[in-house]
Formats: sequence, structure tokens, C-alpha cells
Amino acid sequence: MGDNALVTSPDNHRAGFACFVGRPNVGKSTLMNALVGTKVAITSSKPQTTRRVIRGIVHRPDAQIVIVDTPGLHRPRTLLGERLDSLVLSTLTEVDVIGFCVPANEPIGKGDRFIADKLAAVKRTPVVAVVTKCDLATKEQIAEQLLAVSQVAEFAAIVPVSAERGDQLDVLGDVLIEHLPESPPLYEGGQLTDEPEQVLVGELIREAALEGVRDELPHSIAVVVDEMLPREGRDDLLDIYAHMFVERPSQKAIVIGHKGERLRDVGTRARKQIEALLGTRVYLDLRISVAKDWQRDPKQLRRLGFYD
Repeated sequence: MGDNALVTSPDNHRAGFACFVGRPNVGKSTLMNALVGTKVAITSSKPQTTRRVIRGIVHRPDAQIVIVDTPGLHRPRTLLGERLDSLVLSTLTEVDVIGFCVPANEPIGKGDRFIADKLAAVKRTPVVAVVTKCDLATKEQIAEQLLAVSQVAEFAAIVPVSAERGDQLDVLGDVLIEHLPESPPLYEGGQLTDEPEQVLVGELIREAALEGVRDELPHSIAVVVDEMLPREGRDDLLDIYAHMFVERPSQKAIVIGHKGERLRDVGTRARKQIEALLGTRVYLDLRISVAKDWQRDPKQLRRLGFYD
């Protein structure tokens, strides 16, 4: 970290915005959570689960990195897909540095090159290549991937990391900070995200619903948190009323499960995560409805929070 006097001097403090992009499911949200040090963005083994621009905030004595977590760039097939991609590209022009994530344990493919080409068009923003999931690769594989990544495009730096093990996260932080402007902190010290709590709660419910379901479901689940309020007469219990939406009755049956077992399991898992996030006991009332083809309907997209 260097000389303490230098580190704590406000003259040298840097603050700004960073974002991670990459194919769906390359570990962007996990990486952000590891850097921030708490669970802020939804993570799932199913690709294309992050739908909102969630900011995680890394506080250091010498700097503050505000991380904007975008959905994975992909070739859009639906109106929702197009909306997600325009969200990503508008984000890229507004940040100070971009982290391009490529997993260490998978060969570079068409999807990675597609994104690298998109990034090349964002001329003014430096791009740092982040080789993720190094805990799943051998040293030889990591070395080969670093070389392969260097041949895809010109990057400001290439950093191998393991979010799971915490390897090289401080190095990545240093590299990102180099590209931030000198500035006082943008957010107060205790803050980890500027997303409203209801949005984070909705994301945790979605994550719980995605665990262990068939591959066709991730794109088809939306969650709206209708109400969050303290239980009358008690300050140690929060009542949360939430509604999940799927596109077809068959998907509703999958989420509910045999005699409602799956839905109960989803509620239990989500409640534990929400209690950890909010630091209070929670009663979760979780309903599920069918909103036919909501991904292709502009009115329903707006109602579910995906604005134009």
C-alpha cells in the first residue's frame, strides 16, 4: 500500500466508476461481491441472471471504487435482450475503467471476441482484462490463457484472479484505481451499494428461485417486491410481500414443485439471505403468477421494472 501519509492524504484520494463485462456466467457478480466484501449482486450458476445495474462500493483509505455490475453482453433475441444490451453499452461510456472478464478454465470463443470488438468501440475508456476463476485452472492453463487474452486486443493490463479464494483481488483493486480520477469519496463509508433495499431483496429471491431449476427458466422469472414494512408493535421483524412472475403455467409448476415443496424451499433460502443482508428477522410472503410472454411485452416489462 506504500507510505501511510501518502495513503491517507486526501490530495491523493481517487474515486470513480468501474464495471465488469464479459459473456454471461464468467464470474462478474462473484468478483464484484468478493471485492466489495459482501453479497450485493445476484450470483447463480445459470447465465444471464443479473438484470439491473447494481453498484457495489469498495472503500479503501486511498480510494473508492464504485462498481457497476452489468448484465452479460450477448446477441439479443428478445425485447428484454435488446434492453439489456443497450443498458450495458450506455454503462460503458459512463465509467472510468472497464474490467473485461474471461474465465481461466475455458478457451476464448466467439462470444469473448464479440465483446472485445464492442469494447474496442468505446475509445476513451481503458479496459483491463481480468482472467477469472483461476482456482479452477492449473498454472499452465492460466499462463496459456494470459497469452491468449493478450492476443485478443490491446488491454491497459491483464490480471489473473480467483474471487473464490481471494487471490490477487488487492492487485486488481490497485490496477482499477490507477484509472480513476483524483476525487474525494463519492459515497459515505458504511455504504456498500446505492440500490434500494427492495431491489436487492428481489434479486436474492430470484437467485433462490433459480437454484436447481431447468435451463429454460432463468430468463423467465421476474420478482417484484410489493411491500417491506416492520411488523406492527415489533421492531425486530420485517414483513416482506413479494411476487414472482413466470411466462407459462408449466414454469409455474416447476417453481412450485411437488405439493409446494420447491416454493417453500425457495422462500426459506431467500429469507436466510435477506436476513443476512438486512441484519434483521424477516417474514417472507412469496406468491407466484403467470404473466404471459412478459419478456416480449413492453407494458409488462415496464411494470416489472425494466424501463425503456
